[in-house]
Amino acid sequence: MRLVHISDIHFGAENRVATEAAIASICGYSPNVVIVTGDLTLGGKASEFKAAREWLSRLPRPLLVTPGNHDTPYWNLVLRTVAPFGRYRRYISPLTESSIDLPDLVVRTVNTARGAQPRLNWSKGAVNLAAIHQAAREMKAAKAALKVLVCHHPLIESSCVGVTGGVHRGEAAARILAEAGVDLVLTGHVHNPFAEALPHSKHLTYAVGGGTLSLRTRGTPEGFSIIEADAAEMNIAALGWTGSAFEPFLSWSLPRSQL
Repeated sequence: MRLVHISDIHFGAENRVATEAAIASICGYSPNVVIVTGDLTLGGKASEFKAAREWLSRLPRPLLVTPGNHDTPYWNLVLRTVAPFGRYRRYISPLTESSIDLPDLVVRTVNTARGAQPRLNWSKGAVNLAAIHQAAREMKAAKAALKVLVCHHPLIESSCVGVTGGVHRGEAAARILAEAGVDLVLTGHVHNPFAEALPHSKHLTYAVGGGTLSLRTRGTPEGFSIIEADAAEMNIAALGWTGSAFEPFLSWSLPRSQL
């Protein structure tokens, strides 16, 4: 099973050469699924969504996408409050999946992005625990399949990055997913790849962060990740843009639960 994990392309501030080169590189891997963990745009503008839609249309299928906080009308407070994902639904949702069910793979999405919150930094994440419980039940029933939960914000704070996801109810969500035996929680937001076991992860559940294909890098190159899984382990390679090609610069081998 091979997955491509992309995040934080930020059309409006994308690395144009890298994003164009990424199409051919990703297609060359012949992935079973392509997953994008949010922040397709920089400011949630219609022009940015149109550029994102055109780019996504060239990726292999099935394609699963979840929105990020930048996929709201970032600078329009009224629209961001009353219809935060209107443009996302108009331009992106018809093109993508929100869940995947294959014989050896089950993927579910939960939207952690919000257009407004009763706290100063509205862009931080928040989790609907009812949605997490539902996703966990559906994935747990899949038995031996690779189980993947997709959202934009990391549910726990990683020691490997300098940006906080600040997720309300994130630890509770992480515990629910770990107890359900979910294999991977794929996220974006921080612009740095990472892989760490979730707390309470008796059954080997891992938080895996994606990088960015934008100019808004934070100490690691623009890029995306390749995840290859078999019954015993999951191998993750973070590929970084050198200016002429994508080459591995970080990797992890994560054992899978045998339960």
